[in-house]
Amino acid sequence: MGIAVGTIVILVVGLYGPATLVGPLPEARAKVTAPSTAPKASAPVLPKDGASAIAVAPNKPAIAAAGVKDAVPLAGVTKLVTALVVLNAKPIAAKHDGALIRMTAADVGFYSAHRAAGDVTVPVVLGETWSEKQMLQAMILASSNNHADSLARWAFGNEDAYLDAAKAWLSKNGLKTTAVADASGISENSVGTAADAAHLAALAMHDPTIADIIAHPVDTLAGGRVIENSTAFHPELGVTGISRSYTDAAGVCFLFAATVKVDDKPFTFTGAFLRIPDWDTLQSALTALITDARASVHQITLVKKGASFATITSAWGDTAHAVADGAVTITGWSSAKPRYAVRLKPVTAASKGHTVGEVELSGATAATVSLTLDRTLSDPGVGWRVSHPIPVISTFVKSLGG
Repeated sequence: MGIAVGTIVILVVGLYGPATLVGPLPEARAKVTAPSTAPKASAPVLPKDGASAIAVAPNKPAIAAAGVKDAVPLAGVTKLVTALVVLNAKPIAAKHDGALIRMTAADVGFYSAHRAAGDVTVPVVLGETWSEKQMLQAMILASSNNHADSLARWAFGNEDAYLDAAKAWLSKNGLKTTAVADASGISENSVGTAADAAHLAALAMHDPTIADIIAHPVDTLAGGRVIENSTAFHPELGVTGISRSYTDAAGVCFLFAATVKVDDKPFTFTGAFLRIPDWDTLQSALTALITDARASVHQITLVKKGASFATITSAWGDTAHAVADGAVTITGWSSAKPRYAVRLKPVTAASKGHTVGEVELSGATAATVSLTLDRTLSDPGVGWRVSHPIPVISTFVKSLGG
């Protein structure tokens, strides 16, 4: 019995010295805090009439929407889906016009059927040849319904195959509320939300072929046919029309891109107005939006360098802050505050500037910023170690088990 007790005493005494003098220190406690600065809320001015939305990037959803939230008929907006789906299957190289397409009896049939129905058309003649780019120009600039049908048939063989491809493309690009029932938008069953339509406009302007067609509108096509640019609507406001159309079911529909200056630098956004009752209402809504954008779009600091996201306190009472090692600044409206997720690493004693984690922003803007200590968490020294055996030895024992 005496030998066993003696052995335990010797072991305890033998461990006490190493554990307290050279063993690992207890981890510091961390308390996550809200960012010291947050952007003031502001949003694009959008009308109560119809459905409207604004997007700022092709790889992100709309940042703001107003009016009707449900999917509504898209009218000519549907043709942008057709253009993007066709170009996805049959891309056109830069500075080229794409494949040559010979008009068949089916193409003449599309023209005759739409003309008889009173739809917008551009004439075609059996046996004549159009380039793919000319077909797209007729569909986008002149809103030709027969060219939409002809492009879908040429690229995919028939309408059903095109609709399958369009469904897959819409899903892949995150346009989950959009569904097309035809290539032209004449069908009331080609529908989508304004948020999707604004996103679609951004995708269209990101496509080099469509962007070039919009930026350099032509007035003559194959066979010397003269067309008018139907997409234009009050360009003096700094607005570039992408799609402008009307049907009884859809009302007035307008997709556009607009550019305003912020600190002498251009800021471009895209927008959608759907189911607007008339052209005067569209003009008023567009003027109000652009006037507001010129006044409200600004640089927004989402993360300020040096902003504290956590307070870190060591077991011996030293305190430091985990601060942002960089800034995140965007240009636009601050219509949606970002979400902050703070991830911290274990820390004991560490010098100023040591990386202790990161803050991740999500929402309309995605970014990650490293977090570093704003001051040194010093080693407490021998005195504290010896006078605080319980936390030191507990940490030492845990380290042996790990």
